Amino acid sequence: MNLPASRYIVYFWLINDLPIDLSTMMFRRFFLQQGPFPVLIGFIFLLISSNLNWGKQIHINRIIKSDGKGYYAYLPAIFIYQDLNFNFYDKMDMGTYFDAPNQYDYRTDYKGKKLNKYYLGTALAMAPFFGMAHCITKINGGEADGYSTWYQLGISLAAIFWLVVGLHFLNSLLRMFYVDMLNRIWVLLVTSFGTHLFYYVLVEPSMSHVYSFAFVTAFLYYSILYFEKPNIRTAFILSLLLGMIGLIRPVNLLVVIILPFLAGDVFKLFHGLKWLLTHPIKFFLLLASFLSVLFLQSLVYKFSVGTFFVYAYGQEGFLFCEPHFFDFLFSYRKGFFLYTPIFLISLFGLFYLAKESFYKVWTWLLFFIPAVYIISSWWIWYYGGSFSARVMVEFIPVFMILLGILFQKIHFRIKPFFLFGVFLIVLLCQLQTYQYRYYQIHWSEMNKEKYWDVFLRLDKIGKEP
Repeated sequence: MNLPASRYIVYFWLINDLPIDLSTMMFRRFFLQQGPFPVLIGFIFLLISSNLNWGKQIHINRIIKSDGKGYYAYLPAIFIYQDLNFNFYDKMDMGTYFDAPNQYDYRTDYKGKKLNKYYLGTALAMAPFFGMAHCITKINGGEADGYSTWYQLGISLAAIFWLVVGLHFLNSLLRMFYVDMLNRIWVLLVTSFGTHLFYYVLVEPSMSHVYSFAFVTAFLYYSILYFEKPNIRTAFILSLLLGMIGLIRPVNLLVVIILPFLAGDVFKLFHGLKWLLTHPIKFFLLLASFLSVLFLQSLVYKFSVGTFFVYAYGQEGFLFCEPHFFDFLFSYRKGFFLYTPIFLISLFGLFYLAKESFYKVWTWLLFFIPAVYIISSWWIWYYGGSFSARVMVEFIPVFMILLGILFQKIHFRIKPFFLFGVFLIVLLCQLQTYQYRYYQIHWSEMNKEKYWDVFLRLDKIGKEP
């Protein structure tokens, strides 16, 4: 079929399997293999961030805030102040960089010394952008205190960069599940604009979640590669990725539970495990590389308080006999499925997955159920100030696999209605993100009455909730 270019592009976007000429094949091959769409989304996020965060100094100074202050603090502590007890925090002018709600002290006491309660991994992911910001600040003669304008902007850019990395691996991951290009684009758009990932990239980029999202997605991708063909190179990459996942947030090591699902079937699973067991030297080298990444946190503790192993969260911990499983998923306070309903919709992908392999269905559920049980057993199960269940941002790709399958398999007669429904869900997420940003959805204390009082309403923005 030899159509004019403009007409062909319209047909190309509407119908996946039209006959194609050589030029169109090259165009499609470029998009399939090089995957520039994540970069395009990153550029859109850059424009939004510049509008939200870069216009006024008061907005710039709020980029590093809340728990993100703790995740980030390792960088100025090591490279500017050489102070791993974080005493420089007491000497800073809090009014300059942190307004009253954000003057949160991320430190905890350990045997008379100050210690950062958060983990090192997020700072490592931010480090290149911190380095660039530090150099620019020095060159411009600015205030090189780790918190002035360029440092704040650097963290905003860091979050967008790792978003693009995560979307790149998500695109590759979906391809492994035979999701075609157009449906992958839909999933990438929904992931970026229809989940709480949007909020944690743009509004709270110093939090750990987008960085976890990127490393977890890469881990899922390389896990499938490993089970397809076990080898030392892929296994080594997996060991480093898993180390970083644990160094960002140790609870995210729950991602290993998804490995049976990623293997695809029980034979590939046992083949992958057998390769490790029959190469004990390689196995111990891989274990050493994984532990060496985690050991960076122990080195920090040794330099700061004199011991390698510290539980920095003090009295905070998991209450496994008191999980809030259904509150975590459905409550008005922070319900994961209530505030980000696209994840509930994605579960319908299990129906189509069951037609292919019941093994994949029950191994997916064997990840989902224990993971939610453990995460919802945290002493403050709603995780304080957050939009939706923020601790699930890291596991977004696990749900997007199902959504991609759903996009791919749903009957073509139903698909237009399905796409319209998804579009409405994305709009709802955007609306609720906006309401949350302007405190109409309370950061911690939502209930049924408050939720329905502000539902789909923008006229209450700026008024007392």
